[in-house]
Amino acid sequence: MAKAPVLTIRGLTKHYGGLVALNNLDLNVGQGDIYGLLGPNGSGKTTTLSIVMGILRQNRGNYYWFDQTPGYQSRMKIGSLIEEPVFYPYLTLNDNLKILARIKGISDGHINQVLGASNLLKRKYSRFKDLSSGLKQRLAIGATLLGDPDVLVLDEPTKSLDPEGFSDLRNIIQQESQKGKTVILASHILDEVEKVCTHVGILKSGELAMEGKVEDILSGKQVVYISTGDGEKARQVLAECPLIEKYEQEKSSDFKVLLRQKNAPADLNQYMFNQGVVLSRLVKQKNTLESEFLQLMK
Repeated sequence: MAKAPVLTIRGLTKHYGGLVALNNLDLNVGQGDIYGLLGPNGSGKTTTLSIVMGILRQNRGNYYWFDQTPGYQSRMKIGSLIEEPVFYPYLTLNDNLKILARIKGISDGHINQVLGASNLLKRKYSRFKDLSSGLKQRLAIGATLLGDPDVLVLDEPTKSLDPEGFSDLRNIIQQESQKGKTVILASHILDEVEKVCTHVGILKSGELAMEGKVEDILSGKQVVYISTGDGEKARQVLAECPLIEKYEQEKSSDFKVLLRQKNAPADLNQYMFNQGVVLSRLVKQKNTLESEFLQLMK
């Protein structure tokens, strides 16, 4: 059964003078997805989220929240953190959240729950300016939960967080997902994205390089390291090998090999032996989102 669409992006294009920040971008986020938007600095992650949150205006293309043209009602269903957290420095955490609650048209009853979720309840009456950068980021993440929104949009949410903050953020995301909520986050910390995200879109120079389920992206491909006594012969055989996508010669007799989907290291070992190359080493490396990302960026 197809998921209800939450965010649909079609042909989104954004220029900054002569710089193309986004080029004809298409994205699809379904209800309940934890969608990781990945890419190096300057790839268009923040620009994309700023446009769909109404902060920036695109040059071309459209986007739809909940299968409708975006407006006030759709934005009230979204909690967002884009770039730096902005609060009144001399007000307490409690008073800052009260102001946000008024803006969203909700009661103050949710404030303690939000502070508890972000592990800041003991700092409820501390002034914002007295917080460390990590605690300020915690408050910003907690503030996105005010009003129990259907969608969380988080731009680099792990910025300034310590390992405990990473763990707390992961718990918040997973708890919101278990409620059927949708989470969209931009990040460059690939290990964290791999741990929490169900889907991923990888941007490169403002274009979508890859999109899909994390499990599908990581399934079926394996990286192996091999060594042999005859590096030149091995290189010739690998160049014609139908079992692999590509290889890299790391030393004269050492190679890094990316197998094609559904081919196993044992298949490669047998193939090399049949071609007259005996392997002295064959080590399998787990495929990770980081390895896929780095491959795409090359």
